[in-house]
Amino acid sequence: MVGPSGGDRADAGSALVDPLQGTTTPVKKSRFYELLDTVFQDAAKRGMVGCKEEASVDSTGLEAGHRSAHYAWRAGQKRYSLRRWPKLTLACHNASHLLAEVLVTDGPSQDAPLLAPVLHGACRRLRIDRVLADAGYDAEHNHAYARRQLGIRSTVISLNRRRGRRWASTEYRRQMYRRFPKLKYRQRAQIESAISRFKRRLTSCLRGRSRNTQQTEVHLRVLTHDLLLLAA
Repeated sequence: MVGPSGGDRADAGSALVDPLQGTTTPVKKSRFYELLDTVFQDAAKRGMVGCKEEASVDSTGLEAGHRSAHYAWRAGQKRYSLRRWPKLTLACHNASHLLAEVLVTDGPSQDAPLLAPVLHGACRRLRIDRVLADAGYDAEHNHAYARRQLGIRSTVISLNRRRGRRWASTEYRRQMYRRFPKLKYRQRAQIESAISRFKRRLTSCLRGRSRNTQQTEVHLRVLTHDLLLLAA
């Protein structure tokens, strides 16, 4: 089924993909990210997204098995007995609850290494002035990357009280230790509310079995979630 393509229109028996074209054609942006960019452009036109915005980052897990929670409860089985499950790391616009970026990985895993790629994608659609995150993302390199590389003015990340260490030895973590903005940090609850709505409206169980199909399904749900907010 591999053969040369015959011009703009496909002839009978021609291949669906030209193998020689892949080496010269530049990599295109994923269709999901193009649609997500369009959603935020529409939100900006409606006045839902402005110049200096506040965003939050958090992670959640989804179910990927074929059995339901009710069946597991009736059968006396443990609900979370799987060693691996799809883990979603989300960046949420606090004012509108629009999801600006999603990263699908395998859980359980550490949260701190996932903050940088999620913020990098979210900054393409939002002009983030302040980012909020819990203690799972506490790391000096996350503060430095967000402020120095992405130009985010304020990073409010709760301190992870490491064993045997009472005083933060690095610059940005020391700022969190000296003067932590508790009132601003309360707005991190916005992403928890968005995740709760995401699971209630679109369910917390994925139908796909492979990681590629699960990622595609998650992308469709993120777009559906944002479009429902735009329609409202």
